[in-house]
Amino acid sequence: MADRPPASRLPARGLPADRVLATMAELRVDDRDWRGGRVFSLVYSAGASVHRLLEEAATLYSAENALNTDVFPSLGRMQQDIVDIATGLLGADRLPSDEGGQVRGFLTSGGTESLLQAAKTARDWGRTQGGIERPNMVLATSAHAAFEKAAHYFDVESRRIPVRADFSADVDAMADALDDRTVLVVASAPSYPQGIVDPVPELAAMASARGALCHVDACLGGFLLPFLGRLGHVDKEWDLSVPGVTSISADLHKYGYASKGISVIAYRDRQLARLQPFVTTNWLGGLYGSPSMAGTRPAGPIAAGWAVLHHLGEDGYLRLADDAFRAATAIKATIAATPGLAIRGRPDATVFAFGGDTEDGRIDSFALGDALAARGGWFFDRQNHPDSLHATVQAGHRDVVEELRADLAAAASELLGSGHRAEDRSTTYGTL
Repeated sequence: MADRPPASRLPARGLPADRVLATMAELRVDDRDWRGGRVFSLVYSAGASVHRLLEEAATLYSAENALNTDVFPSLGRMQQDIVDIATGLLGADRLPSDEGGQVRGFLTSGGTESLLQAAKTARDWGRTQGGIERPNMVLATSAHAAFEKAAHYFDVESRRIPVRADFSADVDAMADALDDRTVLVVASAPSYPQGIVDPVPELAAMASARGALCHVDACLGGFLLPFLGRLGHVDKEWDLSVPGVTSISADLHKYGYASKGISVIAYRDRQLARLQPFVTTNWLGGLYGSPSMAGTRPAGPIAAGWAVLHHLGEDGYLRLADDAFRAATAIKATIAATPGLAIRGRPDATVFAFGGDTEDGRIDSFALGDALAARGGWFFDRQNHPDSLHATVQAGHRDVVEELRADLAAAASELLGSGHRAEDRSTTYGTL
C-alpha cells in the first residue's frame, strides 16, 4: 500500500467558494487528458455539447434522493424510462409479446453493482428453487473481476475456466465444470480484457439444459452492440432474445455516454427479478425497500442518463457507434501492419488488447506503453497473460486517430529489436 499523504483537517473557518474551486483546479493538474482523447479507459466522450447537457441535467438533481420516489416521482418516471429504453435495446422488443412483457429491470450505480446483483439473485434463486446452500458459478477467466467480488461477498464459489486460444469462452470446458450446485453461467458481450463476444447461444443453451441461470455481462457492449448490429458491423447473437439468457447488464455510463455511475440489470422473467430488491419492516422506521445495494441513491446520474438518451436518440447513437468502430478499425489496422505488434485474439467491436507480438518477442508491450505516453501523452491500461495494452475506443477518439497511428508506428520502430524492457511490470486496473 502506498504511503498516505499528510492528513487533512477540517478548516477552522470556511473558505470562499472561488478559493475552493481554484484549489480543485490545481489538484487536477496531473489528471490524464481524457477530454483531448488521450485516455483509452474509464471515460467515454460524446463531445463538449453532450458534456454540458450532462452537467446541467445532473445539477438540476444534485440534491434529490432516489431512495423514495413517492417524494420525487419524476425520478421514478425517469428510472422507468431508462429501464424501458435499455431493455428494448437489449432484446426485449424482439421477444414474443407474452415473453417481452415479463422482462423487468433495475438501475444500479455501475457495472460492478449490476454483476453483484446478478450473482446474488442467482444465489437466492438456487436457495429458493433447489435448496442449494453451497452454490457455484461457472465463468471464463476473461469474465470481469467484479464476479470475484460477488463470489467473496455472497459466498458463491467461482469456477474460472481458461479461455480458448482466441480468448473466447470454452463452452465444452465450462460444461464440464457444471454440477448440481451450479446456479449461474456467465457470458461476456464483449469481455473487457480482449473485447471478445462469447458464444452466448451455446453458453445459454448449456446453462438451460443443466438447469442453471445464464447472465450476459454486456456492461461494456450493451449500449454499443445494438447499434453496431444495425450498422452491419457485428452479427453475433448475445442479448435477451437468445433462448436461455435469463439476465443481462448494460452500463449507460460507458457507450451510453452518460455521467458516472449508472447501469441497468434486466431479468427475462419477473419472478426472477423479484429476488433482487430488499424489503423489510423489521425496525422502527416503517417499510424500507431498495431495488439494489444502495439505500440513498444519487439522483444526478439518473437525470443525466435520462437526458442523454433522449438527446442523442437512435440517430445519435448510430453515429457515435459508427465513429467508434471506424476509429477502432483504423487503429487495429495500423497495429496489424506494424512489424513487431499484434492484436490479442479477434475482437468483435471497439475494445481490444494489443502489444508486442508474443511470437517474435521483439517489442516489450509495457515499454511500448511507456513510449506512447512519452511521445503523445497516450494512456492505455496494462494487462498480462499475455502482457498487453488495453484500448477502449469510443467516439471521443475519432479526432485523434491519425495522430495515434503515427505515434504507434514511430514508437514501435524505435523499440523493434532494441531489447528494451520497461522496469515497471505492474498491471493495475483498479486502485485502493
